[in-house]
Amino acid sequence: MTEPNPKADLLRYLQDARDALLWKLEGLSEYDVRRPLTPTGTNLLGLVKHVAGVELGYFGDTFGRPYFVEEPPPSWWYTEDAEPNADMWATADEPREQIAGLYRTAWEHSNRTIETLALDATGHVPWWPEERREVTLHHILVRVIADTHRHAGHADIVRELIDGSVGLTKSTDSTPEGDQDWWENHRRRLERVAREADDS
Repeated sequence: MTEPNPKADLLRYLQDARDALLWKLEGLSEYDVRRPLTPTGTNLLGLVKHVAGVELGYFGDTFGRPYFVEEPPPSWWYTEDAEPNADMWATADEPREQIAGLYRTAWEHSNRTIETLALDATGHVPWWPEERREVTLHHILVRVIADTHRHAGHADIVRELIDGSVGLTKSTDSTPEGDQDWWENHRRRLERVAREADDS
């Protein structure tokens, strides 16, 4: 019987979502990684940029381990006077490699915090209301895992809208086998069922 290791379990699920988000960028043009595919502008590179900031803030600033010490924070950082939603999209001057690189660096910074501190270590989230700023590392880990998986789900849908690519991870498709005709028939069937339900 293996010994329980809650920190390792939590980190594993966080890493799964991290890997999935970067994988969704692979093989796409600069246009496609930036394309807004929802009415609110959701796009793949913006999702990666956002979660990089999430990790650096929650695992850095919250626990007195800020990332932006040697260099100034980017203009979209929460302490700057950024325009609304600036962390959810990438400008033409922000290369994909720079944003993906920042995300990988955020992982390293976060992982050091996670490895160094106990799960019951306390921190303070600077941008939360004063009465609920105090948190534990365990609370933040669960919150960031949930947030990252949520955005990985967004990325799943956005990538499918771009080129039809689907899958949970690089090695796991997680969808039923079927050729293009099978999926078109399946979609038509769901459309028919939706209309029948609406008419009843």
